[in-house]
Amino acid sequence: MEYTTTETLPRRDVEEVLGVARGNTVRARNVGRDITQSLRNLIGGELKAYSELYSDTRDQAVERMLEDAESMGADAVVNVRFETSQIAGSSAELLAYGTAVKIR
Repeated sequence: MEYTTTETLPRRDVEEVLGVARGNTVRARNVGRDITQSLRNLIGGELKAYSELYSDTRDQAVERMLEDAESMGADAVVNVRFETSQIAGSSAELLAYGTAVKIR
């Protein structure tokens, strides 16, 4: 299934808007990762463990959004957006959402 952050798909016409498709996940950091990343924070540079955690989290949220769109009978999701929010001290939610559409 195609998805995009733009309002339309190139060379494709939206036939029907089916509604908002969404997918979210909540992830928590682990103590071991916090310790190693805190040390990295002292000397500077990318916090690779956190980057990987966030990337995996985003991929899972997108996958869930596409599954939601598919359950509505969508061919694509347009105008995809992401939101994050902190839940408790060491966990965060990532929400992916967009407009599920049928295309010609």
